[in-house]
Amino acid sequence: MRVPQIGVLALQGDVADHARAVEAAGGRPVPVRRASELDSVEGLVIPGGESTTMSHLLRVFELFDPIAKRLDAGMPAFGSCAGMIMLASDVLDGRPDQRSFGAIPMTVRRNAFGRQVDSFEAEIDLDGLDGGPFRGVFIRAPWVERVGEGVEVIGRVSSGDSGPEGPGGRIVAVRAGACLATSFHPEVTDDARVHRYFVDMVRRSGAGEAD
Repeated sequence: MRVPQIGVLALQGDVADHARAVEAAGGRPVPVRRASELDSVEGLVIPGGESTTMSHLLRVFELFDPIAKRLDAGMPAFGSCAGMIMLASDVLDGRPDQRSFGAIPMTVRRNAFGRQVDSFEAEIDLDGLDGGPFRGVFIRAPWVERVGEGVEVIGRVSSGDSGPEGPGGRIVAVRAGACLATSFHPEVTDDARVHRYFVDMVRRSGAGEAD
């Protein structure tokens, strides 16, 4: 089976655990800190961290536009937590100077589940993922408030608050074309199924290959 090269954006966040999970899922992880390193990868993982800081660092390292160009060309991408925010078209409770790639037509609310002390774990049924529920780890996690055309909701969890939520709870996992996003951190578990799902997406995508 082909082993695709999967970039892991290495400016901030849980880079090492994502690289470990990509390898466990059958991919070859490649740290990406420069535009030249992006050229060799077929897909990109955008880790959790702090989305406003990540947005700033992407500009400082002159990576924002090269990544946006590859995403527009169809490169597969997987964003977890802050990575989900970076892939969204609209961000609520962000800073005015914060930028996101707009690769998934959805509205995401930053820190929606609360602060660090409100971190929690929950069993999530993810559409398309065999093997039973996935143990999701939520750390200052966002949720998706609205999805646009072509976005498939693949996972929900109850928020435990009194606000309005859709049937089954808040949206915490989505897929749109070649892009996958979760508001939880699959990389901090020993379960590589989400990363395997993404590696399989990359294998099936010819559009994500570097020129």
